[in-house]
Amino acid sequence: MIGSSLDKALGIHDDALKLREQRASILAGNIANAETPNYKARDIDFQSVLQRMSSNSEQLQPTATSGMHLGGAGEFMSDRDLLFRRAVNPSLDGNTVDTQMEYLEFARNTAQYQASLKLLGDKFKGIRSAITGGQ
Repeated sequence: MIGSSLDKALGIHDDALKLREQRASILAGNIANAETPNYKARDIDFQSVLQRMSSNSEQLQPTATSGMHLGGAGEFMSDRDLLFRRAVNPSLDGNTVDTQMEYLEFARNTAQYQASLKLLGDKFKGIRSAITGGQ
């Protein structure tokens, strides 16, 4: 019961942090494979995955159904959430990573992660204040 109330109090910020962390891993993988022939850049539609996570009435239980899942246990995305990024300037070797775009998306994701972390921290401060009576 307390866990459910805490989940409601924290809102989507907890899920957003987890999803932003996973997205950072995906973007870092793209950057790491910028020189790999035939590597196809991947990303997620953050808003749609977060919406699906938050609209699910029960807590999502991660399930690794494939050895290709990012990180295995603890993941909240499935293979269907991992999309191929549309290539703007694909290289001759078939690689679709645009390093400038990947760095930009990585920086943007990091800033949004930090904002979610701050909002979550503020929620905890408010809960703590409510419990201790503002002391």
